[in-house]
Amino acid sequence: MSLSLQDIQALFRQHGATQYTGEPVTQLEHALQTAALAEQEEAPPSLITASLLHDLGHMLEDNGDTPTLAGIDDLHQYRILPFLRHLFDADVLEPIRLHVDAKRYLCAREPAYFSSLSEDSVRSLKLQGGIFDAGQAAAFIALPYADDAVRLRRWDDLAKRADYQTPDYDYFARYIGRCVRA
Repeated sequence: MSLSLQDIQALFRQHGATQYTGEPVTQLEHALQTAALAEQEEAPPSLITASLLHDLGHMLEDNGDTPTLAGIDDLHQYRILPFLRHLFDADVLEPIRLHVDAKRYLCAREPAYFSSLSEDSVRSLKLQGGIFDAGQAAAFIALPYADDAVRLRRWDDLAKRADYQTPDYDYFARYIGRCVRA
């Protein structure tokens, strides 16, 4: 199955008000904040789009509680890809696919990074395979789009503020439109 642009918007309408577990923001607020942070750093449209859509895989099913509380890694970074492949190229899809591994990488390379993670991020880190060892970290950062995934991960971690005002979904949808395959 593939998602249309209208389907993506509908997922945000249907699940966007769901609380981002363990954080003072909703799924939509988190997505908008991540995209806004990318835009503030003058990221290219593809990375702003990836930032907006990076957690869309969480919205594919209505799980109620966060999967991590049940000890489940929902593999959201992979689950969404088949739904988006017909719309976007690797410059959007790969940072989405790699943003979880970017957390594992940052924990390996920056010891202070781990201590900055939220409780749910620490819980999910364990389920996602834990901190990379030196070899895994080197292999990860050598991948195409790994640097973009690390940038996305940093914005992802900062995009959990209850008091952070952003433009609305329609504002960021213009970036999505610029990245859709011709």
